[in-house]
Amino acid sequence: MNSSAPVCPVPAEQQPINEYQELKESWFFRWATLELKAYLKPTFTLWLLSWLIAAPVAAVSFPPARYPIQFFLSGAMGALVIPSLALIRLYLGWIYICNRLSQETVFYEESGWYDGQCWQKPAEVLQRDRLIVTYQIRFLLRRLQLTFIVIASLILADAMVWIFL
Repeated sequence: MNSSAPVCPVPAEQQPINEYQELKESWFFRWATLELKAYLKPTFTLWLLSWLIAAPVAAVSFPPARYPIQFFLSGAMGALVIPSLALIRLYLGWIYICNRLSQETVFYEESGWYDGQCWQKPAEVLQRDRLIVTYQIRFLLRRLQLTFIVIASLILADAMVWIFL
């Protein structure tokens, strides 16, 4: 055993590397790590399932028989709410881990909210954590940001079509 290695006082479940592993293996947050087709499938599925809520609401305002375009546009925009909320939750989880890994110090609680401490990461731990951020997490964050841009573009396109009706 190397006695010169610094002892990490942070509880295992609060160590950023373990939080990262836990997030990466969780059924929900793993969604962002999937290949593109597998990543888009649950997003699209959520959008389709959201129509179960959005369609009746849109139908009350715009009966499909009389206003098919308005019905579709309002339903499509309303159906984007649930996938957007899921993607926001994904983003918030990954950005939290990104920040924890990037920081030079780790805030942790020893036994409760009232006794927080900070631990200065040794250079090799900080370097390892920042490599994970650079080569793993930033890609996921960019993917999620691009997804938000696509959703915002769809909403903008929906609004532009709406204006010309």
